Order: sequence, then structure tokens, then C-alpha cells
Amino acid sequence: MKSPSLWASFRFAFAGIAHALRTQRNFRVHLLVTAAVVGVGLWLRISTDQWAILALTIGLVLHAELVNTALEAVVDHVSPEFHALAKIAKDCAAGAVVVAAATAVGVGLLVLGPPLLRALGLA
Repeated sequence: MKSPSLWASFRFAFAGIAHALRTQRNFRVHLLVTAAVVGVGLWLRISTDQWAILALTIGLVLHAELVNTALEAVVDHVSPEFHALAKIAKDCAAGAVVVAAATAVGVGLLVLGPPLLRALGLA
């Protein structure tokens, strides 16, 4: 089997992202939160190092959501009827998203919290 071209591989990847955007409410919520975080970061003029930390954290959450979406699709395909192991797989994948999102909240508070409090005159 021949590997697709590099451009075809990118088209497939972007099709996956577009699918998640169209079909996954939580992916859209994560993107809205991302937009808010980017807006606050721009307003606060955070450092390059802080942007790097936020970018990695945002990427972690979006990555987790995309992997969760893919795993759910595979599990639904191979196990259309309820199966206890299928439930465990889907629950663990969803749990991974929760862990990533909770981590992102913590990182966001650590990175944006102090400069935000200063900007609002609360610190």
C-alpha cells in the first residue's frame, strides 16, 4: 500500500480537525476558552515564555479532545452494542480530557493570574 503524499496527509489531518469542530461540542468549548485565554494574554502583554507555556497547555487539551474523539469513533465501530470494556475505554479517554483541561486551568491561573490581578489593581 502506497503512503499518501505529504499534502494528502495534511488534508486528512485537517479533515479530522474539521470533523471534531463540526461534531464535538466540547472541542468547540475548548476553542472558545482558547480564544478567551489568547485575548487575556494579548491584553496583559505576557512574555514569550508565558506564551510558550500557554501554547503547550492549549495544545495538550486540544490533542486530548481529538484523541478522545478518534477513540470513541473506533470503539463505536468495533463495539456498536454495549460492552463493559468499550465503556472503560471511552470513560478513560474522556477522563484524559478532564485531566488535561484541569491541568490547563491550573496553568492558566499560574500564568495569567498574577498579571491579571495586577492589571485590575487587586494585587
